[in-house]
Amino acid sequence: MQTSVVGCRGTTLPAQRGSRACKTTPFGQMSKSMHGAPVLRQRSAPAARAPAGLMRVQAAYSGASPSDPQDSSTEAKPASLADLPAYPSDFTFRRFITFAGIVLGYSCFYLTRNSLTYTAPAMVQDATLGIGMKEIGTMTSIFPIAYGTSKFISGVLGARTSPRLLLAGGLAVTALLNVAFGFSTSLVWFCTFWAANGMLQGVGAPCCARILTSWFAAKERGTYWGMWNIAHNMGGFAAPILAGTAAKMYGWKWGMFAPGIVGLAMSVLILAGVRDSPEDAGFPPVELKKAAPVAAGATPKPKESLIALLVNDCLKNPYVVGLALTYFFIYVVRQGVTSWFVFYLIQVKGVADAGAASLRVSGLELGGLFGSLIAGKLSDILVNRSGGRGGAVGKRVQVIIAYTIGIAAMLAAFAATPASASWLQWATVFMIGFFLYGPQMMIGLCGAELVRPESVGASQGFLGWVAYLGAANAGIPLAHIVKAYGWPTYFSTLLAACGVAILLLAPMINAKSYNQTVEDGDLKQA
Repeated sequence: MQTSVVGCRGTTLPAQRGSRACKTTPFGQMSKSMHGAPVLRQRSAPAARAPAGLMRVQAAYSGASPSDPQDSSTEAKPASLADLPAYPSDFTFRRFITFAGIVLGYSCFYLTRNSLTYTAPAMVQDATLGIGMKEIGTMTSIFPIAYGTSKFISGVLGARTSPRLLLAGGLAVTALLNVAFGFSTSLVWFCTFWAANGMLQGVGAPCCARILTSWFAAKERGTYWGMWNIAHNMGGFAAPILAGTAAKMYGWKWGMFAPGIVGLAMSVLILAGVRDSPEDAGFPPVELKKAAPVAAGATPKPKESLIALLVNDCLKNPYVVGLALTYFFIYVVRQGVTSWFVFYLIQVKGVADAGAASLRVSGLELGGLFGSLIAGKLSDILVNRSGGRGGAVGKRVQVIIAYTIGIAAMLAAFAATPASASWLQWATVFMIGFFLYGPQMMIGLCGAELVRPESVGASQGFLGWVAYLGAANAGIPLAHIVKAYGWPTYFSTLLAACGVAILLLAPMINAKSYNQTVEDGDLKQA
């Protein structure tokens, strides 16, 4: 009597007495039993292969070979890369390429932004242009107004655009504007092209923020955000070397052409190497994106408009507004230091000339580089040690408060340093930069973590706009204070700005990130 048994792949096969154990054979292939009777081994159609990047992640998770579709289909699939014991090597490599792209890309934004600063002296010396200090001042005054507005608009409007395309496109256009500036000969065109450059410069930071938050998990984001922030210092360091040298050797036009050519080349590399997110490169997300819980039976809300994202996630969020106001006062201090320290050293400390004074404040950018890196790392250590207890944003705010206290202490030390101790003045300025650039970097990171992923660009645009309002107030208002009340009042004003910033930050020391807030909501509903 013949019975039927279930085959290896779930198919029903006729049982042969004394037949061998079932073996897997190619689809439709005939095999023989011990008695020579042919038996058709059927096999179900193979499942569709997952994207290559996802299969490699699954293989890393399960220990299977990434080339074996059977193994990868039967093992658990990680919902995010955070589920893995370690990141796969190919993901790490792809992320490195993307990170290098945004660091070098934003450095080129700074390069095309500062090109005029180091080309202007050669323009003044060119008698055919008829350009003097007044005309240069007009151009440089237009730029920050355009830039602050640009940062706000691009952060909001860019929320629905690929950050990679926007970053590469914005850099390419700013580079072309530098080249067009070099071909101009009249003040009207100089001002027009430089204002347009300012309007495009604001594209860079919000795009980089969106890419960073997609590729790096909260536990490591502070470290890499701090590393990305050194793009400011890299661009600031390269500008005098490239633009200044080109203008000196080949004329002022090449002081604009050279940064423009470098920017164009970098925009192509961004398109080739940078990806918006791990998903775009074939990997799972680095961490699950949290969505606000929806009540049972409730109708899903329609997609919010860009204005709604700005209003609901930024303007109605007291923490984001508090960070924006803090940014205002931090930028008053930053711009107040960079704009007036050279004059202070000459008028009060008796330094011989601007060159000698500039040398004494040259440590500001170098200190800022180290301060940014260490601030990000410290905040990550606090977040990871908390084990999910307390607010992740609050841990970073605690670092900002400590750094702001350091700014105030170093400002007081700089004012008290004797004129003869030039090395001590340099060291004090180094420490001012160290403490100053930490909050500048960390406030943007906190703003990104307080809002939904789709609102990161809007938060960066809003924060940047308010920050540059603060920078604008470090110009004429501080100049009036110095003229009317003297340098001691100038330092008192900067110290007061630090104090107000600390008061604004104090209510945020336990603030939670958006993801933590959503998780708490899920637990309450469970």
